[in-house]
Amino acid sequence: MERSQELFDQAQKVLPGGVNSPVRAFRAVELCPRFIERADGAYIYDADGKHYIDYVCSWGPMLLGHNHPAVREAVERAVKDGLSFGAPTQREVEMAELMVEMVPSIEMVRMVNSGTEAVMSALRLARGATGRDKLIKFEGCYHGHSDCLLVNAGSSALAGGHPSSAGVPEDIVKHTLTAQYNDLASVEVLLEEYHGQVACVIVEPVAANMGVVGPAPGFLEGLRALCDKHDALLIFDEVITGFRLASGGAQEYFGVRADLVTFGKIIGGGMPVGAYCGSRALMEQVAPCGPVYQAGTLSGNPVAMAAGLAQLRYIQAHPEVYAALEKYAKELAEGMRRAAAKHGAGVAVNQIGSLVAPFFTPSAVTTFLDAKGSDVGRYARYFKGMLERGVYLAPAQFEAMFVSTAHTREDLECTLEAVDEVFAEG
Repeated sequence: MERSQELFDQAQKVLPGGVNSPVRAFRAVELCPRFIERADGAYIYDADGKHYIDYVCSWGPMLLGHNHPAVREAVERAVKDGLSFGAPTQREVEMAELMVEMVPSIEMVRMVNSGTEAVMSALRLARGATGRDKLIKFEGCYHGHSDCLLVNAGSSALAGGHPSSAGVPEDIVKHTLTAQYNDLASVEVLLEEYHGQVACVIVEPVAANMGVVGPAPGFLEGLRALCDKHDALLIFDEVITGFRLASGGAQEYFGVRADLVTFGKIIGGGMPVGAYCGSRALMEQVAPCGPVYQAGTLSGNPVAMAAGLAQLRYIQAHPEVYAALEKYAKELAEGMRRAAAKHGAGVAVNQIGSLVAPFFTPSAVTTFLDAKGSDVGRYARYFKGMLERGVYLAPAQFEAMFVSTAHTREDLECTLEAVDEVFAEG
């Protein structure tokens, strides 16, 4: 990997750790990161001329695969009109209208530039609307890198051995209460202890930053009931699950209503984007209608809106994509389980919709504690073996595999052949 190594050496002189997002540094797998030059369909191509079946999919946005013609052509048309105006455009109105049409319970949308910004803004809105300061999050759930949420975080914050962050004042995180995912009792205890003080409960409806851990039967329904009982808002962080589990996201998939929903990734088709959404009554608390301030120079960027609109319109016109995605993901997960059993590998594989995650532990993984029991050293060896065989996975145990519509039967067979070989090596 000569060229990737050269680029990484060069990058480390001018970028912290040589990257612009920590997990990309490949430290959890003790390798030099592959520098990517281009991508198409289900494949990415690195600076050394190698190509890989890609299950990172830019960490989720590429539901239709890389460089999908509908998205690419929409961006090309938009770019000809200009890159940014700092003024309203028709595309952002159409984007909001389409999201309201597709997603249950939302009536208004505010576009922002990232998932982190969407969640940060939704929390401010929840506090402003309720007049309360405290929030409840779940250990191992990651909601971006804003100060109040870097407490017992998942994803690369966990993989890097830093479940929180330096530079976060105690005065800020004192209002962040942490419960256990899939444990309603832990939420109820906090709501009772801080009665009348909790503005909201925020949750990844599928915890996809501790690997992939789905909600236990009744968990999301129980959160809805507890929030109603205690007059707190329920926030679904759907930066990952939004438009990935179903055209209406986790609310449609699980049949549970949230008060506020945050989006990112898929709604940008690969461009930087985020959004927070809710009822008209809540969203009109946001400036310029109400007292909750939030602004952004590039929010609703016309090129990002063009990409997102193209992807969402494709999904809306082809609802069959979800059955195809789930079928592939199920076959992938079942094949991985068979290979693990065949070779006595002691690996648990979770799958929900088009999200898949192997955990290097022989026990079922239904909680954050279960996930933390995974052998990260074994995952690193597995990652290396798969990479050598042309399969590109997340370079950390506590991440998801993402399936796209571009993945083919041949890709599935090649992937499972590689899994079998790597598990056979022990």
